[in-house]
Amino acid sequence: MWSYLKPKFWLVWLGLGFTALVALLPFSVMVRLGRFIGRLLLRFGGNRVRITRVNLEKCFPGMSEAEREVLLQKNFESVGIGLMEVLMAWWWPRARLERLVTYKGLEHLESESKQGNLLLILHFTTIEISGALITLRQSVDATYREHKNPVFEYMQRRQRLRYDRGSRLLGRRDVRGMLRSLRQGKTVWYSPDQDYGPKQSVFAPFFGVQTASVTGTSRMSKMGKARVVPMVVTRKPGSEGYVLEVFEAWKDFPQGDDLQDATRVNQFVEEQVRRNPDQYMWLHRRFKTRPEGEPGFYKK
Repeated sequence: MWSYLKPKFWLVWLGLGFTALVALLPFSVMVRLGRFIGRLLLRFGGNRVRITRVNLEKCFPGMSEAEREVLLQKNFESVGIGLMEVLMAWWWPRARLERLVTYKGLEHLESESKQGNLLLILHFTTIEISGALITLRQSVDATYREHKNPVFEYMQRRQRLRYDRGSRLLGRRDVRGMLRSLRQGKTVWYSPDQDYGPKQSVFAPFFGVQTASVTGTSRMSKMGKARVVPMVVTRKPGSEGYVLEVFEAWKDFPQGDDLQDATRVNQFVEEQVRRNPDQYMWLHRRFKTRPEGEPGFYKK
């Protein structure tokens, strides 16, 4: 720990201190600041703005260009708010967060058979604060991306576990650790809704587009002898807070057919995105991997 106080780390500590000061602002002010940052990202985001436009064109072809541009702006404002939510998740005391969240369906995490829960998390812009909100009520083991800077790595582990010391962080490639937790009856965070390449993926429909979809949801469920329990966190209108909704565990899953199982995952993601399309992370290259012979979507 004392080695983290060396002069070469002072700028990191200064930056962390600044974020802690920003987190002292009222929630409504942080939301407005996030929207402003989002508009700056929209103006100067370059390639990410282009990727988002392509994704919206593919997923909402029935919208006019003007309607998609409105959605684009709202989405980047949502991304900016998500950055502010990182500070809330890291620095806010438990009581301050609890005042803002409405919980629905937490009972679905209870299993009479003592099975583990594969907690299906979607890449909404609320993803960072989702971890904080669920660990106020439930221990969750999660994979994460280690940071190269040792001070930042120390702080992200410390801050992400501060609400519940029963939760654990696992290396993002620690599949064995995830399976071990599931077999022990624990709840494990899992986010399958990104393009991870052709390996371990099948092409399944998502918003009518053939999309590389990981088969890991069904395989983790089967190998970990776990239930699949989806969870979604969305923002309430204005600056009123959040709704964390846990859905009933999926029955008859997995089916044993990778395409059928991946299609079910994609259908659920699509249903939730359609409810709050501005809050989804459209800036990722969700359609990067294409079927053989089909041109890429993101070429300039």
